[in-house]
Amino acid sequence: MNERTPLLALIVVASSLAFRPASAADARIITFEQALRIALEQNSTLRQADVATRASGVAVDQARGQFYPDLALTSRAAQSYGRNFNEAEGRVIDTSTDTVNLGLSSSVTLFDGFGNTASLREARLSEQASHLDLQRTRETVVFTVASNFLLLLQTQEQLRVRRESLSAESTLEQQITSYVNAGARTIADLYQQQASVASARLAVVEAERTAQLAEVSLMETLQLDPAAVYQFEPLPYDAAAVRDAPALESMLDSAYAQRADLVAESERLKAAEQTIRVAKSSRWPTVSLGASYGTNYTSASDFDLLDQFDQRRGGSVNLALTFPLFDRGNTSAAIRRAELDAENAHIALDTLRNGVGLDVRRAYLDFLSAREQLSAANAQMQAAELALKAAQDRYQAGAATLVELTQARATQVEAASAQVTARSNLLFQRTLVDYYTGELAVPSDETSIPTASD
Repeated sequence: MNERTPLLALIVVASSLAFRPASAADARIITFEQALRIALEQNSTLRQADVATRASGVAVDQARGQFYPDLALTSRAAQSYGRNFNEAEGRVIDTSTDTVNLGLSSSVTLFDGFGNTASLREARLSEQASHLDLQRTRETVVFTVASNFLLLLQTQEQLRVRRESLSAESTLEQQITSYVNAGARTIADLYQQQASVASARLAVVEAERTAQLAEVSLMETLQLDPAAVYQFEPLPYDAAAVRDAPALESMLDSAYAQRADLVAESERLKAAEQTIRVAKSSRWPTVSLGASYGTNYTSASDFDLLDQFDQRRGGSVNLALTFPLFDRGNTSAAIRRAELDAENAHIALDTLRNGVGLDVRRAYLDFLSAREQLSAANAQMQAAELALKAAQDRYQAGAATLVELTQARATQVEAASAQVTARSNLLFQRTLVDYYTGELAVPSDETSIPTASD
């Protein structure tokens, strides 16, 4: 088995607990894998993260554009009245004139203290952080769906346990009825058993409600139509799906190296350091190259429009050097703010790294505990079944009372319920380990989402 086991394999074990409830004939069947893809397609938080990622790509394009020359076409029309100096004719005229100027200009920054270079690096680092945030959001969505799916399977299995208990209590009631009719048992035993059947029936009703609420929670996570009917498909049983967790040190190393949110925070720290370079670039001189070309027309001339445009066309090329001398402390303030932002980013990275380590350690300990709990629950279930069988045999032989049999059955039901809870908890804790270490498998974007007609 691949060391990086897909989450699908982890949930496979839950199928041993699964109970398929009755549903309408036109119910849409949804498997676990389909549920993951539906959530990845429709989850609003994930869609917002995707929009933020695309916006960061726009910021990269904008920063890259600072290296390109601009190009502008200008046109100006004016009308002058009274005495004024006409630049096109080079003389003072005393009449109303119309003028038209056409021009094409372009400029490019040759050097700005490496500010544009740092801005581009900062934008690329921020874009990378956004992509990592999107990846972590996808992992969170998958983890949420897996948790809700496990909860639904657990509640369905608890319902199965309660229904089996009700069936067994009803069968025993029929046996006691025959014993009472034969005079082998007192009517008190029958009344007591009828009370046990009623209690078991109530437990079934409560388990059904819990299973239905778990299904509603999963529908909410998947953002499904609340008016439609759905049936969540169990999976084949595979006991090898739950892997043992690696050593704690190995888990910590994996989490520090591949947790998407941790790497994203590291990228943000690098981006903040580039922001400092952007702020410091204002202390350097700026060198820019410009060029322009244009022509003009005036009604004060005797030549027509096209002749004037031809005669007066011309252009220029200029090289400008701007050296900052005093900007009222704006550059110093910008540098200080950028340094403080970088310091905050460093604190955030350290805090997140420490939190990741604690989460991994906690998940590791919980997984070990869940594994021991399942082992104890299995032993308890085995002993409870043997005790129940012995109590049934003794009761049928008249060597045990109904109270003893009822207690043995209650113990067996509680043991079965505890076993269900322990299995689901082990699956959840193993999934949590993968989520906290950044190893949670997420379906690719290429696979299509199944539709209702499928």
